[in-house]
This record gives sequence, C-alpha cells and structure tokens, in this order.
Amino acid sequence: MKPYTVAVRALCEFTAKQGDLDLRFTPAPSAQEGIEGHALVASRRPAHYQAELALSGQYQDLLVRGRADGFDAQLGRLEEVKTFKGKIERIPENHRLLHWAQLKVYGAMLCRAQGLAEVELALVYFNIGSQQETLLCERHAAADLQVFFETLCGRFLAWAQQELAHRGQRDEALSALAFPHGDFRPGQRDLSTAVYRAAQTGRCLMAQAPTGIGKTVGTIFPLLKACPGQQLDKVFFLTAKSAGRGLALEALHLLKKSVGKLPLRALELVARDKACEHPDKACHGESCPLAQGFYDRLGAARAAAVTVSTDGLLDRGALREVALAHSVCPYYLSQELVRWSDVVVGDYNYYFDVSALLHGLTQANQWRVAVLVDEAHNLVERGRKMYTAELDQASLRAARLAAPPALKKALDRLHRQWNELNKAQLSPYQVLDGLPLKFVASLQLLNSALADYQAEHPTEVNAALQVFYFEALHFTRMAELFGPHSLCDVSKADTGLARAGSVLCLRNVLPAPFLGPRFTAARTTILFSATLQPMAYFADILGLPADTAWVDVAAPFEADQLQVSVAAHISTRYQQRQASLPAIVELMARQFQAQPGNYLAFFSSHDYLQEAAALFESLHGQISISKQTRRMTEQEQQAFLSRLTPDSLGIAFVVLGGSFGEAVDLPGKRLIGAFIATLGLPQVNPVNEQIKLRLDQLMGGGAGYNYTYLYPGLQKVVQAAGRVIRTVSDQGVLHLMDDRFGRREVQALLPRWWQVAPGGRS
Repeated sequence: MKPYTVAVRALCEFTAKQGDLDLRFTPAPSAQEGIEGHALVASRRPAHYQAELALSGQYQDLLVRGRADGFDAQLGRLEEVKTFKGKIERIPENHRLLHWAQLKVYGAMLCRAQGLAEVELALVYFNIGSQQETLLCERHAAADLQVFFETLCGRFLAWAQQELAHRGQRDEALSALAFPHGDFRPGQRDLSTAVYRAAQTGRCLMAQAPTGIGKTVGTIFPLLKACPGQQLDKVFFLTAKSAGRGLALEALHLLKKSVGKLPLRALELVARDKACEHPDKACHGESCPLAQGFYDRLGAARAAAVTVSTDGLLDRGALREVALAHSVCPYYLSQELVRWSDVVVGDYNYYFDVSALLHGLTQANQWRVAVLVDEAHNLVERGRKMYTAELDQASLRAARLAAPPALKKALDRLHRQWNELNKAQLSPYQVLDGLPLKFVASLQLLNSALADYQAEHPTEVNAALQVFYFEALHFTRMAELFGPHSLCDVSKADTGLARAGSVLCLRNVLPAPFLGPRFTAARTTILFSATLQPMAYFADILGLPADTAWVDVAAPFEADQLQVSVAAHISTRYQQRQASLPAIVELMARQFQAQPGNYLAFFSSHDYLQEAAALFESLHGQISISKQTRRMTEQEQQAFLSRLTPDSLGIAFVVLGGSFGEAVDLPGKRLIGAFIATLGLPQVNPVNEQIKLRLDQLMGGGAGYNYTYLYPGLQKVVQAAGRVIRTVSDQGVLHLMDDRFGRREVQALLPRWWQVAPGGRS
C-alpha cells in the first residue's frame, strides 16, 4: 500500500493547533495580496535565493510534502513568509505557534535532503500596508528538528494508518457495490453508463435526463463505482436548494443500507447561520462556549465524527449531536471534516464561489475529485451572482454616520467621488464605459483605512461600518477581476427622496471565465438536469471544456400520460395581462370541473398571481384555492405542499421560477395537472437589455435574445411542467396558456416525448 500523503500545513494544523476558535474580525490580506506580498519579499532576496522550494519527508507510512517559501544557502537560512495587516502584536499566539511548527517541519526536511547539521529558521512577517518585514530568527540543530518532525508525524500516524485502512476498505466495498434497486429504471442505466465513462476518461458531462428516472442515485452510484479505478479522493454533490441536499442524502442512505454496512463517509454542509448554536454570541472564546478551547477538543470530536459517518450519514442532525457531545461548534467541525469525508453534499457556492472552501482544499491538497452539479440549469444565474458585486450609497451613508472621526476623511472622499458619478448620470439606469477609476481608487484607500482602524480596535463592534466594509472588499476584488464578461452600471435609488443616491454594480454577465477553471480542477464534472438544452447555451455561459460529453436520456413516459394543450387565444404579454385574466380563469375552471383534482397554476409574478386568484375566487368560489405568498420560509413551503394530498381537491396559485417550480415531488393524485400562464421570459428592462447586448457582442450570431430571454424562460416552463408526471403510472394534463407556445422555435425547446395539441382553444 502506498504511504499516506499529507501536506505540511495539514499536518501542523492537525497536530499543533491549540486553544480557542477566534473569529473576531481582524483585517487579513486577500489571496491576491498574499501572493503579491510573497513575491515582493522574494524579489528583495539575492539572485541565489531559492523561492518556492519543494520539500518532502517520510516517516514510516507517512509522506509529508510542501513548498517552503525560500532558502538562502549562503546564509543557511530557511524562510517562511506570512503576510498580515495591522500590528504584528495582534497576531494570536496560537497562530504564531502554528507558523513555527510549519517552519520547523520544513527545516527538518531541508536538513535531511541536503545533509545539513543545522539551519537558521526565519519567520518573516510581512505587513501588507507598510510593506515592512519583521524577521524572527532561531537556529536549530538538524537532530532536534528531526525529533520535532517525528513527534508530529507520530501524533498523526495513527490517524494516517486509520485513513489508509479506511481508503482500502472503502475502495474494496465500492468495487463490489451493486445497484441498490436490483434493476435500473428506464433511462437510468443510460445515464449511469454516461457518468461512469466521463469519470473514466476525465471529461465533463452534460446529462439531460427527465424527471422521474432517479437522476440522483443514477449519478451518485456510477461515480462511487469509479472511485477505486480512478483513484478519486472525494465526490462533491452540489445543489442549488436544500431539497436537493435531502435527495442526495436519501440516495446515499439507500446505497449504504443496500450492503448492510458501506464504509463510506458522507458529510452534509449547511450554511453558518443555520448551524450556529449561539447566534447571540460572537465567534471567539471570550463570548461563545463552543469556541473556547475549540482546538483542544477538536481531536476527540473529529474521531467520533468519522466513526459516525462511516456507520451512517453525517447529516446536519448527526453532526450537531457529535459537536455538542464534545462542546465544539457544529459549523466549524463540519469545515474540518471535509478533509476526512468521501462524499460532501452542499450548496454550489462551496465549490464555485470566489473563495470556495471545497475548491480551495482541493487545490491545496491536490485531491482528485468528481463534482456532481444537481439541477445544473440553476448554475447560470447562481454563477452570475457569485461574481457580481454591488454597493449601495445608502450603506455608505449609514457607515459615515456610525464612523469614528479617524475614518471621516476617507469616507467623505469616497462620498464625493460617488456624487460625481451621480452628477454625470443621464438616466435612472446607465452602463459606464468601464470602471470608474477615481471611485475605485478612493474605495481602495477607504478599505486600507478601515483595515487599519479594525486592526487598532479589534474588539470594537460597529455593525454599519463592518457591513459596508465587507461589501467594499468584495466590490474591490471584483473590480480587480473586471473584464468584458461584466458590466459596470449605476442605478438611481427609487425611494422618492432627493438624496436617495444610487447603487453601483459590477454585474457579471458571463460566468464562464470564473467557472471554467473550476471544471478543469476536477477529474470530472457531471452537470445534470431535466432542462439542459440547447447544449451550446450552457457550454458558452458556464465555460465548459470543448470536449464536454453530452447525453440526452430518453424519457420513460408515454405521450398519452400527459395531455399537453396550447391556449392559442390567450396572450400573457405584459400589455395584455389584464385582458388575459377572464380567459385564463374560464379555462382553469372548465378543466377543474371536467376533472376535479389537485392542480398547480403558474404565473409570471406575484401581482399577476393575485389578480388571477381574486378573479377566480369571485367567479368560482366553490373551488378551493391556495396562494403562494412572498418570502415563504421552508416550513411554510412544506405546509403549503402538504395540503395537496391524494384526497384533496383544489388549485394552488404559484409563481413560475419560484420554490414550487422545481424539486417538488407530488406523484399520483397529489397533482394531476398544471396551468402555465406565461412563457417564462425574464422581464424586458434596461438591465436585461444590456445583458442581451453584451452577450451579442461576446457570442455573436444574435445570441443575445435567446441567451437572455428565450432559453431561461422555457427552462422554467419545462421544470414547472415536470411536477405533473413523476412516475410511469402518473396521468395528467398541462395547459400552456400563451399563443407563443405554438411557435416552432419554442416547441423545439420542449421535451421530445410531449405531443402538443394543435393551437386553438384548450
């Protein structure tokens, strides 16, 4: 068996980190600032200086490797560079101990590699603001460093041996793993085969597969089977909504149960605000009991957690139970356990966001990973949001009101620059030719002032100032990455106040330049959904590799299971919406009276929904209806759906593209039909028109309209319609209430198995 490989940093964090979890806000260099700081330090060294020196060392079955920041052979000095902001004395003691531990491990490996009797170790703290270096030097004998190295390795060795044994048992079990249902559903085998081949060849795969064939287990199973042969370290199952996480966990539970005991560690990641046990307390040892001594208790909690996740699933509930049993924070325990899990289930942002945890760990540890993207059509809009930054002038005003005198000058400078932008604005919404460089320069100066102030006053809590600072940091970062893929626009705040100000946005239009490298970093990425056509649209927008494979899985349903009709006498265009209501209501009532049951009625907006529901109630009060409300909680959504039972009768009015348009499973009599009173096209407004123009410029061929309006709209329609037929025994009806559904280019985007009745009155 190969030795267990561990990075120097991971070894030291595992064995040498101690004390409290302390997340009090202290300014820290960005990744880019850290890279630039390291480069500047290296540039100050003599020509013979060796930067980024690769080192490794072995202790029994443990291989430790990493890159030391620099070595000066003439001075006999090995350096570890750490960038920081503020005062050096603010660096916590447990951080310093960790830094020295890393440097000593590098020192031991260097002495062994070059046969040195001793070496000078220099911890170089580089202040990003002043660009000053502080050197802390110690001279150590090679023998002493070797003892230190072996001590840390000894502490880790038992864990490493356990991990090696687990990996062997996991791969052996996965090699023998059988499909949990005995036989595949129609279409499910084709999907699984395509996924397995993508993992074998190291390609991305776009898989369009209809609702109801079991896409979740049909994608997880083949990737797990591929793990031993492809030496995959992790499988990341990424979802846009919590319902998707639930389906993934159910599939994993089924796979584990099917073999009695599958040695597979599965972890669910949830958002910090949902995992926090003490939302009224700050994340440091002086405030939160679960942060106090966190690293001292982490080892025992970690050991207990991997035992639980090997026997079962480490979902939100199980993780919380383990964490509280050991008095540690559940959220930060989950962050630690990513390193020791085989399957991680979480939101898209954990891998695709600017500073994504899973991607960062993958790069740092050189993992071979497979990524599953559930309901992948959602990644277009989510990807754009991840790489969009917005600043509201009202937020700046709030920060100015709450700011101490020391920050007034920098805040006022930015405020003046903002007002200059407002004066030059000729319309309520305006796209700038490029970045407002003077504004960005003022923002960078303000960020530096805020960072210095926070470093000087680490315990001071100023909510308004901190909110604006985080927004400003993200805006500055996106300004550094600004390019043709984004727009810089200004919108005047619509509040009716003379001094309302404006909102400045760096709006991502094309996430491909940011998402593309994430696909490259994985051994394979599987993007699956019921709506992934046209393929070129998703490939272009998301930045998929040129050799991405494609599979369009045939539906297991028969055309006579779903009666699809187009109401060609109805137009839901904005100008005709009021006029459309009587015809819509009459069609819905006629269908219900002919075939009583449960129906979903989809509308383009809450206002349209309310108008239709009000008219329906006034004319057909004997028919039970329910209405989606704005900003429903998850519990309210579940209660709304629970009223649709096999024995209930009524129509539920909902918004297309909302929480009831996908990932909702209402088989059999729970749902027998749907009305869709919209083509689903995004609203025609100045922002979308600018997105259309930019996509025309980037893609050519007049792609702007289709990419901005038609394709996103029809995807919502098909997703919503997919709620009706969930199993091969379901029967239902679908009314497409807009004359545009009769167009050839629109029908080409509908599922192949549908047989759409000719236009006319439904």
